[in-house]
Amino acid sequence: MTLIQLDVQPPSDQSINWKQLVRLLSKELPNIDTRELYVKQFTAGYSNLTYLLSFNDKEMVMRRPPFGEIPPRAHDMEREYKILKKIHPYFSLAPEPYLYVEEDDITEKHFYLMEKKEGIVLDDCIPPVIQHVNDIEVKASHALIDTLVNLHSIDIYETNLVELGRPEGYLKRQVEGWIKRYHASIVDNHLGIDKLIRWLQENIPSSPKPAIVHNDMKLNNMMLSEDDLSKAIGVFDWELCSVGDPLLDLAGSIAYWTEPGDAETGLVSVTQLGGFLSRNEMVQQYAVKSGRNIDGFDYYLSFAFFKIAVILQQIYSRYKKGELKDERFHTLNKGIANLIDLSMKAKQDKILR
Repeated sequence: MTLIQLDVQPPSDQSINWKQLVRLLSKELPNIDTRELYVKQFTAGYSNLTYLLSFNDKEMVMRRPPFGEIPPRAHDMEREYKILKKIHPYFSLAPEPYLYVEEDDITEKHFYLMEKKEGIVLDDCIPPVIQHVNDIEVKASHALIDTLVNLHSIDIYETNLVELGRPEGYLKRQVEGWIKRYHASIVDNHLGIDKLIRWLQENIPSSPKPAIVHNDMKLNNMMLSEDDLSKAIGVFDWELCSVGDPLLDLAGSIAYWTEPGDAETGLVSVTQLGGFLSRNEMVQQYAVKSGRNIDGFDYYLSFAFFKIAVILQQIYSRYKKGELKDERFHTLNKGIANLIDLSMKAKQDKILR
Protein backbone atom coordinates (compact mmCIF):
# COMPACT_ATOMS: atom_id res chain seq x y z
CA MET A 1 0.00 0.00 0.00
CA THR A 2 1.32 3.44 -0.94
CA LEU A 3 1.25 6.38 1.48
CA ILE A 4 0.08 9.38 -0.57
CA GLN A 5 0.34 12.98 0.65
CA LEU A 6 -1.24 15.73 -1.47
CA ASP A 7 -0.45 19.45 -1.63
CA VAL A 8 -2.78 20.29 -4.52
CA GLN A 9 -5.72 22.56 -5.33
CA PRO A 10 -9.24 21.33 -6.07
CA PRO A 11 -10.27 19.56 -8.21
CA SER A 12 -6.84 17.91 -8.42
CA ASP A 13 -7.43 16.27 -5.03
CA GLN A 14 -10.56 14.43 -6.13
CA SER A 15 -10.49 14.31 -9.94
CA ILE A 16 -7.11 12.61 -10.26
CA ASN A 17 -6.90 8.98 -9.21
CA TRP A 18 -3.50 9.14 -7.52
CA LYS A 19 -3.63 5.51 -6.34
CA GLN A 20 -4.22 4.29 -9.87
CA LEU A 21 -1.40 6.52 -11.09
CA VAL A 22 0.97 4.85 -8.62
CA ARG A 23 -0.11 1.40 -9.81
CA LEU A 24 0.55 2.42 -13.41
CA LEU A 25 4.01 3.78 -12.59
CA SER A 26 4.90 0.63 -10.66
CA LYS A 27 4.24 -1.27 -13.87
CA GLU A 28 5.72 1.15 -16.43
CA LEU A 29 8.70 2.44 -14.40
CA PRO A 30 9.50 -0.56 -12.16
CA ASN A 31 12.80 0.86 -10.84
CA ILE A 32 10.96 3.51 -8.80
CA ASP A 33 10.22 2.88 -5.11
CA THR A 34 6.51 3.75 -5.02
CA ARG A 35 5.80 2.99 -1.34
CA GLU A 36 5.48 6.71 -0.58
CA LEU A 37 4.38 9.60 -2.80
CA TYR A 38 4.23 13.33 -2.11
CA VAL A 39 2.47 15.49 -4.72
CA LYS A 40 2.89 19.27 -4.97
CA GLN A 41 0.97 21.31 -7.55
CA PHE A 42 2.99 24.04 -9.31
CA THR A 43 0.38 25.64 -11.56
CA ALA A 44 -3.36 26.14 -11.67
CA GLY A 45 -5.97 28.03 -13.68
CA TYR A 46 -6.19 28.09 -17.48
CA SER A 47 -2.63 26.97 -18.19
CA ASN A 48 -1.47 23.38 -18.34
CA LEU A 49 -1.29 21.85 -14.88
CA THR A 50 2.10 20.83 -13.51
CA TYR A 51 2.78 18.63 -10.49
CA LEU A 52 5.92 17.49 -8.69
CA LEU A 53 5.80 13.77 -7.88
CA SER A 54 8.27 12.86 -5.10
CA PHE A 55 8.88 9.18 -4.42
CA ASN A 56 11.42 7.80 -1.93
CA ASP A 57 14.19 7.59 -4.54
CA LYS A 58 12.97 9.64 -7.48
CA GLU A 59 11.36 12.96 -8.33
CA MET A 60 9.59 13.71 -11.59
CA VAL A 61 7.13 16.19 -13.06
CA MET A 62 3.65 15.43 -14.39
CA ARG A 63 1.98 17.67 -17.00
CA ARG A 64 -1.69 17.55 -17.98
CA PRO A 65 -4.26 19.93 -19.53
CA PRO A 66 -6.47 22.11 -17.33
CA PHE A 67 -9.76 20.69 -16.07
CA GLY A 68 -12.99 21.28 -17.94
CA GLU A 69 -13.68 21.95 -21.61
CA ILE A 70 -10.71 23.14 -23.67
CA PRO A 71 -10.47 24.40 -27.28
CA PRO A 72 -9.78 21.77 -29.97
CA ARG A 73 -6.07 21.03 -30.49
CA ALA A 74 -5.14 23.09 -27.41
CA HIS A 75 -3.10 21.73 -24.49
CA ASP A 76 -1.79 18.81 -26.56
CA MET A 77 0.32 16.81 -24.12
CA GLU A 78 1.08 14.08 -26.63
CA ARG A 79 2.61 16.60 -29.01
CA GLU A 80 4.63 18.20 -26.21
CA TYR A 81 5.92 14.78 -25.13
CA LYS A 82 6.97 13.91 -28.68
CA ILE A 83 8.65 17.31 -29.09
CA LEU A 84 10.71 16.72 -25.96
CA LYS A 85 11.69 13.26 -27.21
CA LYS A 86 13.08 14.85 -30.38
CA ILE A 87 14.66 17.99 -28.90
CA HIS A 88 16.20 16.74 -25.65
CA PRO A 89 19.15 14.96 -27.34
CA TYR A 90 20.18 18.25 -29.02
CA PHE A 91 19.09 20.78 -26.41
CA SER A 92 19.59 19.48 -22.88
CA LEU A 93 17.66 22.37 -21.30
CA ALA A 94 14.53 20.62 -22.55
CA PRO A 95 13.63 18.07 -19.84
CA GLU A 96 13.96 14.40 -20.64
CA PRO A 97 10.48 12.86 -21.08
CA TYR A 98 9.81 9.55 -19.34
CA LEU A 99 6.29 8.36 -20.16
CA TYR A 100 3.15 9.44 -22.04
CA VAL A 101 -0.23 8.12 -20.88
CA GLU A 102 -3.48 8.35 -22.85
CA GLU A 103 -5.70 6.75 -20.18
CA ASP A 104 -8.26 9.36 -19.11
CA ASP A 105 -9.54 7.33 -16.16
CA ILE A 106 -6.45 8.35 -14.16
CA THR A 107 -6.26 12.13 -14.57
CA GLU A 108 -9.42 12.82 -16.63
CA LYS A 109 -7.18 13.77 -19.57
CA HIS A 110 -3.95 12.54 -21.15
CA PHE A 111 -0.66 13.40 -19.42
CA TYR A 112 3.07 12.78 -19.46
CA LEU A 113 5.96 12.51 -17.01
CA MET A 114 9.36 14.14 -17.38
CA GLU A 115 12.66 14.87 -15.69
CA LYS A 116 12.68 17.30 -12.76
CA LYS A 117 15.21 20.13 -13.05
CA GLU A 118 16.78 21.80 -10.00
CA GLY A 119 17.15 25.59 -10.00
CA ILE A 120 15.48 28.98 -9.67
CA VAL A 121 12.36 30.20 -11.48
CA LEU A 122 11.64 33.93 -11.63
CA ASP A 123 7.90 34.49 -11.79
CA ASP A 124 6.47 37.67 -10.26
CA CYS A 125 9.21 38.35 -7.69
CA ILE A 126 12.85 37.64 -6.78
CA PRO A 127 12.87 34.57 -4.49
CA PRO A 128 14.38 35.30 -1.02
CA VAL A 129 17.03 32.59 -1.48
CA ILE A 130 18.81 34.68 -4.16
CA GLN A 131 18.01 38.24 -3.08
CA HIS A 132 21.60 38.68 -1.82
CA VAL A 133 23.06 38.11 -5.31
CA ASN A 134 24.35 41.18 -7.16
CA ASP A 135 22.89 42.11 -10.57
CA ILE A 136 20.27 39.34 -10.54
CA GLU A 137 18.16 41.20 -13.05
CA VAL A 138 20.95 41.75 -15.59
CA LYS A 139 22.13 38.15 -15.27
CA ALA A 140 18.61 36.81 -15.81
CA SER A 141 18.16 39.09 -18.83
CA HIS A 142 21.27 37.64 -20.48
CA ALA A 143 20.18 34.11 -19.56
CA LEU A 144 16.98 34.47 -21.57
CA ILE A 145 18.70 35.95 -24.62
CA ASP A 146 21.52 33.39 -24.52
CA THR A 147 18.96 30.58 -24.32
CA LEU A 148 17.08 31.88 -27.35
CA VAL A 149 20.32 32.31 -29.32
CA ASN A 150 21.47 28.77 -28.44
CA LEU A 151 18.11 27.25 -29.35
CA HIS A 152 17.96 29.14 -32.65
CA SER A 153 21.52 28.06 -33.52
CA ILE A 154 20.58 24.37 -33.77
CA ASP A 155 20.66 23.22 -37.39
CA ILE A 156 17.16 21.88 -38.01
CA TYR A 157 18.26 20.03 -41.14
CA GLU A 158 21.35 18.26 -39.75
CA THR A 159 19.36 17.15 -36.69
CA ASN A 160 16.25 16.33 -38.71
CA LEU A 161 14.27 18.56 -36.34
CA VAL A 162 12.75 20.17 -39.42
CA GLU A 163 10.12 17.43 -38.94
CA LEU A 164 8.67 19.51 -36.08
CA GLY A 165 6.83 21.75 -38.55
CA ARG A 166 6.74 23.44 -41.94
CA PRO A 167 9.19 26.35 -42.00
CA GLU A 168 8.16 27.63 -45.43
CA GLY A 169 5.41 30.21 -45.03
CA TYR A 170 5.48 29.90 -41.24
CA LEU A 171 5.15 33.63 -40.52
CA LYS A 172 2.31 34.12 -43.00
CA ARG A 173 0.37 31.20 -41.52
CA GLN A 174 0.86 32.60 -38.03
CA VAL A 175 -0.39 36.05 -39.00
CA GLU A 176 -3.42 34.72 -40.88
CA GLY A 177 -4.24 32.20 -38.16
CA TRP A 178 -4.20 34.67 -35.29
CA ILE A 179 -6.24 37.21 -37.24
CA LYS A 180 -8.89 34.51 -37.76
CA ARG A 181 -8.81 33.75 -34.03
CA TYR A 182 -9.26 37.43 -33.30
CA HIS A 183 -12.40 37.65 -35.43
CA ALA A 184 -13.75 34.41 -33.92
CA SER A 185 -13.47 35.68 -30.34
CA ILE A 186 -14.36 39.39 -30.51
CA VAL A 187 -16.04 40.74 -27.39
CA ASP A 188 -15.27 44.47 -27.54
CA ASN A 189 -14.49 46.64 -30.56
CA HIS A 190 -11.13 48.42 -30.47
CA LEU A 191 -10.53 51.72 -32.24
CA GLY A 192 -8.11 51.32 -35.12
CA ILE A 193 -7.95 47.51 -34.98
CA ASP A 194 -9.09 47.04 -38.60
CA LYS A 195 -6.29 49.29 -39.83
CA LEU A 196 -3.76 47.40 -37.68
CA ILE A 197 -4.93 44.05 -39.05
CA ARG A 198 -4.67 45.26 -42.65
CA TRP A 199 -1.15 46.49 -41.95
CA LEU A 200 -0.16 43.12 -40.47
CA GLN A 201 -1.58 41.32 -43.51
CA GLU A 202 0.02 43.60 -46.10
CA ASN A 203 3.52 44.00 -44.62
CA ILE A 204 4.64 40.46 -43.79
CA PRO A 205 8.47 40.52 -44.05
CA SER A 206 10.73 37.91 -45.61
CA SER A 207 11.87 35.49 -42.93
CA PRO A 208 15.52 34.69 -42.15
CA LYS A 209 16.86 31.13 -42.15
CA PRO A 210 14.39 28.96 -40.19
CA ALA A 211 15.13 27.65 -36.72
CA ILE A 212 13.47 25.87 -33.83
CA VAL A 213 10.96 28.25 -32.27
CA HIS A 214 9.81 27.61 -28.71
CA ASN A 215 6.85 30.02 -29.08
CA ASP A 216 6.48 30.72 -25.34
CA MET A 217 9.98 31.62 -24.13
CA LYS A 218 9.70 33.84 -21.05
CA LEU A 219 11.40 33.97 -17.66
CA ASN A 220 8.82 31.91 -15.78
CA ASN A 221 9.12 29.16 -18.41
CA MET A 222 12.85 28.92 -17.67
CA MET A 223 14.89 27.66 -14.74
CA LEU A 224 18.15 29.37 -13.82
CA SER A 225 21.18 27.92 -12.06
CA GLU A 226 21.26 29.01 -8.41
CA ASP A 227 25.07 29.06 -8.63
CA ASP A 228 25.08 31.25 -11.76
CA LEU A 229 21.89 33.13 -12.53
CA SER A 230 23.20 34.10 -15.97
CA LYS A 231 22.82 30.47 -17.07
CA ALA A 232 19.59 28.59 -17.74
CA ILE A 233 19.41 24.94 -16.74
CA GLY A 234 15.89 24.23 -17.91
CA VAL A 235 13.25 25.40 -20.38
CA PHE A 236 9.65 24.27 -20.05
CA ASP A 237 6.26 24.44 -21.83
CA TRP A 238 7.20 23.07 -25.26
CA GLU A 239 3.63 22.46 -26.42
CA LEU A 240 3.75 25.24 -29.04
CA CYS A 241 7.24 24.49 -30.34
CA SER A 242 7.73 24.34 -34.11
CA VAL A 243 10.24 25.35 -36.77
CA GLY A 244 9.95 28.71 -38.42
CA ASP A 245 10.96 32.35 -38.10
CA PRO A 246 13.29 32.88 -35.09
CA LEU A 247 12.55 36.62 -34.98
CA LEU A 248 8.94 35.83 -34.18
CA ASP A 249 10.17 33.73 -31.24
CA LEU A 250 12.28 36.66 -30.03
CA ALA A 251 9.33 39.04 -30.44
CA GLY A 252 7.14 36.84 -28.27
CA SER A 253 9.74 36.94 -25.49
CA ILE A 254 10.03 40.72 -25.77
CA ALA A 255 6.25 41.20 -25.71
CA TYR A 256 6.08 39.32 -22.41
CA TRP A 257 9.04 41.37 -21.12
CA THR A 258 7.02 43.97 -19.21
CA GLU A 259 8.68 47.20 -18.14
CA PRO A 260 8.04 49.53 -15.18
CA GLY A 261 5.26 51.96 -16.06
CA ASP A 262 3.56 49.69 -18.59
CA ALA A 263 -0.23 49.85 -18.57
CA GLU A 264 -2.11 46.85 -17.18
CA THR A 265 -1.97 44.00 -19.69
CA GLY A 266 -3.04 40.98 -17.68
CA LEU A 267 0.56 39.72 -17.91
CA VAL A 268 2.60 39.24 -14.75
CA SER A 269 6.39 39.25 -14.86
CA VAL A 270 9.17 40.04 -12.42
CA THR A 271 10.65 42.31 -15.10
CA GLN A 272 8.05 44.97 -14.30
CA LEU A 273 9.85 45.55 -10.98
CA GLY A 274 12.78 47.16 -12.81
CA GLY A 275 16.52 46.56 -12.99
CA PHE A 276 16.33 44.22 -15.98
CA LEU A 277 17.57 45.08 -19.46
CA SER A 278 15.07 47.13 -21.44
CA ARG A 279 13.18 45.63 -24.35
CA ASN A 280 15.43 47.51 -26.74
CA GLU A 281 18.59 46.30 -24.97
CA MET A 282 17.32 42.71 -25.11
CA VAL A 283 16.74 42.94 -28.86
CA GLN A 284 20.17 44.49 -29.43
CA GLN A 285 21.84 41.76 -27.36
CA TYR A 286 20.11 39.11 -29.45
CA ALA A 287 21.31 40.78 -32.66
CA VAL A 288 24.92 40.87 -31.43
CA LYS A 289 24.98 37.33 -30.06
CA SER A 290 23.07 35.67 -32.90
CA GLY A 291 24.50 37.70 -35.78
CA ARG A 292 20.98 38.04 -37.22
CA ASN A 293 19.75 41.16 -38.96
CA ILE A 294 16.91 42.69 -36.93
CA ASP A 295 15.86 45.38 -39.43
CA GLY A 296 12.08 45.53 -39.49
CA PHE A 297 11.74 43.96 -36.05
CA ASP A 298 8.94 46.39 -35.19
CA TYR A 299 6.62 44.30 -37.39
CA TYR A 300 7.40 41.17 -35.38
CA LEU A 301 6.87 42.96 -32.07
CA SER A 302 3.61 44.49 -33.22
CA PHE A 303 2.32 41.07 -34.22
CA ALA A 304 3.54 39.52 -30.93
CA PHE A 305 1.54 42.03 -28.86
CA PHE A 306 -1.47 41.41 -31.11
CA LYS A 307 -1.13 37.63 -30.69
CA ILE A 308 -1.05 37.84 -26.88
CA ALA A 309 -4.09 40.13 -27.00
CA VAL A 310 -5.94 37.46 -28.98
CA ILE A 311 -4.88 34.73 -26.51
CA LEU A 312 -6.38 36.77 -23.66
CA GLN A 313 -9.43 37.66 -25.78
CA GLN A 314 -10.16 33.96 -26.31
CA ILE A 315 -10.14 33.47 -22.55
CA TYR A 316 -12.24 36.59 -21.97
CA SER A 317 -14.76 35.50 -24.59
CA ARG A 318 -15.24 32.17 -22.84
CA TYR A 319 -15.59 33.98 -19.51
CA LYS A 320 -18.27 36.31 -20.90
CA LYS A 321 -20.17 33.32 -22.30
CA GLY A 322 -20.11 31.68 -18.86
CA GLU A 323 -17.81 28.85 -19.94
CA LEU A 324 -15.16 30.00 -17.45
CA LYS A 325 -16.12 31.07 -13.92
CA ASP A 326 -12.82 32.43 -12.62
CA GLU A 327 -13.35 36.07 -11.55
CA ARG A 328 -9.69 36.83 -12.30
CA PHE A 329 -10.83 37.15 -15.92
CA HIS A 330 -13.34 39.90 -15.12
CA THR A 331 -10.96 42.73 -16.11
CA LEU A 332 -9.12 41.00 -18.96
CA ASN A 333 -10.76 43.42 -21.40
CA LYS A 334 -8.52 46.20 -20.04
CA GLY A 335 -5.40 44.15 -20.63
CA ILE A 336 -6.54 43.22 -24.14
CA ALA A 337 -7.11 46.88 -25.02
CA ASN A 338 -3.68 47.87 -23.70
CA LEU A 339 -1.97 45.04 -25.59
CA ILE A 340 -3.62 46.18 -28.81
CA ASP A 341 -2.40 49.70 -28.01
CA LEU A 342 1.14 48.34 -27.57
CA SER A 343 0.81 46.56 -30.91
CA MET A 344 -0.11 49.84 -32.57
CA LYS A 345 2.78 51.63 -30.88
CA ALA A 346 5.23 48.94 -32.03
CA LYS A 347 3.88 49.38 -35.56
CA GLN A 348 4.78 53.08 -35.27
CA ASP A 349 8.28 52.30 -33.90
CA LYS A 350 7.43 53.72 -30.46
CA ILE A 351 8.37 50.72 -28.26
CA LEU A 352 12.06 49.98 -28.88
CA ARG A 353 13.69 53.23 -27.85
